[in-house]
Amino acid sequence: MDVFALAAMRMDHTNPTRPVPPTTVRRLSTYYRVLGAVHSEGQANVSSETLAVLTGFTAAQVRRDLAYFGSFGKRGVGYAVSALRQRLASILGIDRGWRIGLVGVGNLGRALMAYPGFNNQGFEVVAAFDSDAAVIGSTVNGTRVLSAGDLAHAVRVDRIDMVIVTVPARAAQKVVDQAVAAGVRAILNFAPTQLRVPAHVQLSNVDLAVEVEYLSYSLAV
Repeated sequence: MDVFALAAMRMDHTNPTRPVPPTTVRRLSTYYRVLGAVHSEGQANVSSETLAVLTGFTAAQVRRDLAYFGSFGKRGVGYAVSALRQRLASILGIDRGWRIGLVGVGNLGRALMAYPGFNNQGFEVVAAFDSDAAVIGSTVNGTRVLSAGDLAHAVRVDRIDMVIVTVPARAAQKVVDQAVAAGVRAILNFAPTQLRVPAHVQLSNVDLAVEVEYLSYSLAV
């Protein structure tokens, strides 16, 4: 799962009239991860050609993507690894410590709550919610599970920035409506259904069945 997808549709800082394509934002996440590996190896600079090899994109694509946000590299030297990685963290907003609420503490929800990638990249699951009385009041991975009815109140009190939805499809729209009404502007949805949100809310869908079906297709052709 790409937790940085929630940053999609950010605007170009150097040219606010030009929107940044979501596909470019997703590639920035890949660059950020690769730069982390390069930095851990002690490399001070990296070329667009090397980034292309490490990411599977072309060198021209790397340069075009980064050009949305300014000029970073030097001809003959490449990109300063540490500085570029810090800049990408700022662009993606992952240097701000976003707070996440998760709704639906089933098998998938519990797995996501235990996912170390959130804390490693500055995302913190600060609250979890469920409608099952047997689950409410329990603690999962250090987070207390609240009633789903407390979502709106918790969004305000716990300053929740994003909500992850892992409830059954039939309940997803109600959960999203409550989150939006409480002021949440970024939602990651795992429920296998199409959801409606206002234009000011960023919704990212992850349908695991669709991804597996894609793999099935690739094997069948």
